[in-house]
Amino acid sequence: MSPLSPADTRTSTLAPADPAVADPGAAADAATEAILASLHGPERGVVVNSPPGAGKSTLVVRAARELAAAGRRLMVVAQTNAQVDDLVDRLAAADPALPIGRLHSTEARAHDPAAPDLTRHPAVRMSAKPADLLGMDVVVSTAAKWAHVKDVEPWEYAIVDEAYQMRSDGLLAVARLFERALFVGDPGQLDPFSQVGTEQWAGLSYDPSMSAVATLLAHNPELPQHRLPVSWRLPASAAPLVSRAFYPDNRFRSGTEPGDRRLAFGAASDGSATDRALDIAAEAGWALLELPARRTPRTDPEAVAAVADVVRRLLERDGETLSERSSEPAPLTADRIAVGTAHRDQAAAVRAALAALGVEGVTADTANRLQGREFDVTVVLHPLSGRPDATAFHLETGRLCVLASRHRHACVVVCRAGVTELLDAYPEVEPVRLGVDVRFPDGWEAHQEVLATLAAHRVRQD
Repeated sequence: MSPLSPADTRTSTLAPADPAVADPGAAADAATEAILASLHGPERGVVVNSPPGAGKSTLVVRAARELAAAGRRLMVVAQTNAQVDDLVDRLAAADPALPIGRLHSTEARAHDPAAPDLTRHPAVRMSAKPADLLGMDVVVSTAAKWAHVKDVEPWEYAIVDEAYQMRSDGLLAVARLFERALFVGDPGQLDPFSQVGTEQWAGLSYDPSMSAVATLLAHNPELPQHRLPVSWRLPASAAPLVSRAFYPDNRFRSGTEPGDRRLAFGAASDGSATDRALDIAAEAGWALLELPARRTPRTDPEAVAAVADVVRRLLERDGETLSERSSEPAPLTADRIAVGTAHRDQAAAVRAALAALGVEGVTADTANRLQGREFDVTVVLHPLSGRPDATAFHLETGRLCVLASRHRHACVVVCRAGVTELLDAYPEVEPVRLGVDVRFPDGWEAHQEVLATLAAHRVRQD
């Protein structure tokens, strides 16, 4: 019998949802209606803050369709070609008759087998020349491509997707192309990345390393701000922690209740620390597999082996998931599992360890590359595991937020003991600069919040 068959009547030990919170579907619908109403207000910009898995793309598609239906010329700005292709595909699928332009690079687009086939949509036209797409109701491209568009009449509206991952200099380069804009993004994710030092601009209102939204609101504090109040990705076990630790000013809840989702295994535990951690994760949604305290190289061989072993046992134990998406259990396959790390060499070491175990099809990558993606179960190598110090890179709240918010069912964190003591002993060495707002929550506080929760679901591996 399936481990998640209807005969399974185990009682969940998770805390019930806050009864003061409205029905998640109704709350999400109300927020969306308020956002769409703001688009027709007098303000030139509207900002939408979204937690992980709250339906940013769904909102962008709906807003684009509504503006197009009202006869507004619309441009959509995304940050990567993958995001652009995904948005075009979603928009064309939702409204097959809507004329959509996909503005791409002048170079021939390399075929990406993972990219959607946009040629299957008759109303989608692709071109490297903006003039070829001026008659389309909606034109979509990356911020980098839009920055090179010249000699065109400004669009009436723009939608800027993943606006918190857009640097302010990127917004400056495209702001001339539109009159009004909707900015949609996740304030808890990784900040925009710069390959050069930006210290000389710190504290200035035109700091190019700031996010587009931060700069926009610094100069236009009166702009309306909305938030999406429900995460449809994170389970009831994860949303409270992620909300407290990373979104104290944009609290949200899960779209599901305790017991709506379940993870179970067809094969019994072998009694190892790894299997005990998996059983705890299946029950509580979180598990911490703690290795002995030790200072290690970044690609800690023991930690990498522990991560790979967790993934191996996830597959060997015939995991199954049950959720609101289907009345029937679904097998936990390799493509629904991800490993998250802080560094590329750590991810490469995990991939090599998995290959040595004969495990294929599991995604193992850095937080930067996992951003925006969703899996059933994630295994995380903690950014501070085995480290002698706690640098700004490893304390960045966005990195830990991404790693802790990719899963629909459970997250297993692998970490060496001693991180709490490291945080307590770590002196703040970042310089204090006038005019620079203190990041809240800061990395120290967010890490402590997460570790405090994980401590209740800890399994020590000797």
